[in-house]
Parts: sequence; C-alpha cells; structure tokens
Amino acid sequence: MSLNDKNILITGGTGSFGKKCTEHILGHYKPRRLIIYSRDELKQFEMSQVFSHEEYPCMRYFIGDVRDKERLYRAFHNVDIVIHAAALKQVPAAEYNPFEAIKTNILGAQNIIDIAIEQGVKKVIALSTDKAANPINLYGATKLCSDKLFISGNSYVGRDDTIFSVVRYGNVAGSRGSVIPFFMKEKEKGVLPVTDPRMTRFWITLDQGIDFVLKCLDIMVGGELFVPKIPSMNMMDLAQAICPECEKKIIGIRPGEKLHEVMVPRDEARNTIEFDDYYVIKPDFKYFKRRFNAEGGNHVPDDFEYNSGTNPWMLTIEEMKEIIRTL
Repeated sequence: MSLNDKNILITGGTGSFGKKCTEHILGHYKPRRLIIYSRDELKQFEMSQVFSHEEYPCMRYFIGDVRDKERLYRAFHNVDIVIHAAALKQVPAAEYNPFEAIKTNILGAQNIIDIAIEQGVKKVIALSTDKAANPINLYGATKLCSDKLFISGNSYVGRDDTIFSVVRYGNVAGSRGSVIPFFMKEKEKGVLPVTDPRMTRFWITLDQGIDFVLKCLDIMVGGELFVPKIPSMNMMDLAQAICPECEKKIIGIRPGEKLHEVMVPRDEARNTIEFDDYYVIKPDFKYFKRRFNAEGGNHVPDDFEYNSGTNPWMLTIEEMKEIIRTL
C-alpha cells in the first residue's frame, strides 16, 4: 500500500514509535498530510524542530487527548489512515492510577472507533502489547479491552467503509521505559538488578516494529490481530551482554510481572493462522471469512502457544550485543 497522497494521523505521535514512524513515512512516501496528535506541547515543539513544516509541508501538529471526542472529531477530518499508538503504558503507573489508564486505553479506544466511523476514516490500525495476552496487570487488562474494542469495531461500523485491525508485539529494544537504557545506566554502578534469572521476553527493534505495522496496514482487511515472529531473550543473558563484569543482583519478580510473556494464548490457537513471518488471530465474526484470504497460511495445532519461554528463536549473548550496538 502506498501512503503517497494520503492523510495519515498518528496518535501518541511524539512517542518513540511515533517519531520513528514519522521518519520512516517521510523517508519513503509523500503523504498529503501527516498529523501528529498528542497532548504534550513540549514534545511537539521538539519534534517540530526535527520535522518542520518548512522542510516537510505535509506535517501538522495537533495538541489533543484521545479522551477528548470533540478534538478527535476535528483532528480526524478528511483523514484516510489512523495509526493508534497513544497509551498509558507504564505498568506501575497504571496500577497506582487505574482510572487514568482506563480513561486513556479503553475509553480513548472507544472514542477513536466512534470518531473514525463518523469521519469516514478508511483504515485504523491499533498498537497492542504482549501484556494484553492473559493479562495479570492493569495495563495489560486495559490493552486487552482496547484490542477487543477495535476488533469488534468492524461489526459496529455497519455498512460504512472503515476497517479496524490490531498489531501485537513484544518489548521494543531501547524504547522509552525499556530495560536496556536502565541497564546501561546501572552498569556505571557495577551492579545490574535482575528480577529472575529465568525471565524471558520477546524482543523487537523499533525499525522492525514500524516495518511490521506498515506491512499490516497494507494487508489488513479488518478484524485481524497480527503477531510478528520475533526472537526471545533471557534477562540474565541481556545483563551479561550489556556488562559481563557487573555483579548480577537478583531482586525478585515485581508486582504485575510474568516470568514469560505470551503473544498467542493457547485458548486462541483455534483461531490462529501461521504465515512465514507472522501469525494472524482471526475474530469469530462470520463475515470475516468473506474478507480474509488465508492463502499461504496454515492453522496452528490446537495446543499451540506463542510464549517467550518456549520460543525456538532465542537470541544469543553475541546477537544481543550486536543489536545493542545499533541502538
């Protein structure tokens, strides 16, 4: 799908994903408008110094919150594509401020669905997280609700043309709140705090995440939940890759954390189709069968689960060192 001459809006556009996605789109396409929608005026000012209207006439910066339906209604005017990256995503903050997480991650999702339909947006793709699969913390629970809202939006839309899909992937290496910047800072003290030596996580780079989202934007028919095939890493191996001479202090799993993350739960296996480099979790809507082409894909076994601890693609320490060097 070419993004040339399209009106594109990115919610949470001043975050790690939004900035890198903007860079990618401007480097490969010529959109008519590229709208950054976020609530932090300082971050918008800083981003506008990098992607200025003078150098990139397509750029627009809208201050607004996904909680504000009236502002979304104005921002979505004549928009073709929405990439929804806005979220309250810090696990401890969501636990301490649960109503705020619900307002942004769940009610904000409902607002986007309603306004996208009213304004005739063609495609909406929402970013999810591995924490939304079998969630044990509030952040994951709100993102699971958000995912289900976007998937169900395809039946809610009725006869209109708007379609909704979701992309779910794991931890982004080097992003804001990632363990890598934290370890890099802590290594100066000579001690790296590791929650549990057995802990594993899925790992994806920001560039890989953006490439996958834009690929899914191209192939989506509405109703799918896309999951990329990505490697896992062991937390102790990551600490070793960052600072082999540092002491590794085991501090125990924190509240709301899992030992291993899941992206395709076993209970979803019956609806999951495997392709060469990604999985698709299908919805239960009957009309989806008329839209969806599973050519090249195969149903996974009934007992399948995509788990970071059993993932056959596990990064070595040397591979992690190489990725860290590129960040």
